[in-house]
Amino acid sequence: MKLLGSTTSPYVRRIRIWALNNDIALEFINLDIFSQQDRHTMIAHNPARKIPVLIDNGFSVCDSNSIIRYLLEKSDQPLLSWQQENLLTIINACNDSLVEMLLCQRSGFDTKDDKLFFNLQNERIAETLRYLNSHLSEPAFKSCEYLNISLYCLLDWICFRELTDWSQLENLADFYQQFSAKAAVKHTDPRN
Repeated sequence: MKLLGSTTSPYVRRIRIWALNNDIALEFINLDIFSQQDRHTMIAHNPARKIPVLIDNGFSVCDSNSIIRYLLEKSDQPLLSWQQENLLTIINACNDSLVEMLLCQRSGFDTKDDKLFFNLQNERIAETLRYLNSHLSEPAFKSCEYLNISLYCLLDWICFRELTDWSQLENLADFYQQFSAKAAVKHTDPRN
């Protein structure tokens, strides 16, 4: 199996960490999604022009949610419960808003402007982080390896891109500190 992505994508990184932790052999193909050649490769496997993409025997699976479901089924592991899926949706909503804000910044917009789009993204980011901080100790969260990985990748990506300050959220800060010592986390660090 091949995984198309970039080392800096939190969605790609969560799949890479999960695969490392579960001894799933993935050939990682690091793409520069803004270069013409790599962009062509990405589009050939996902017309939505997004990473990650998993390729297994010519079959392309797009989106990290679909990829993890595919890998869990393929390795005969239990799928996420509906409660866990809901928590993953909240993590993804925060991550999606942060990606949108980063793209806006890179496009020259002042994301601190009092504009509806920026205000909605900032509200979503703040509220989802608070929600995750208060629900981190729930059994559905604690018992799900992939949720923990996804949350860590979100938090580390926020730090890596210097997008918002969540240090006052003590549960998240403690979780981040503990999770950062894992070997797969160090192996996939986008700063390397």
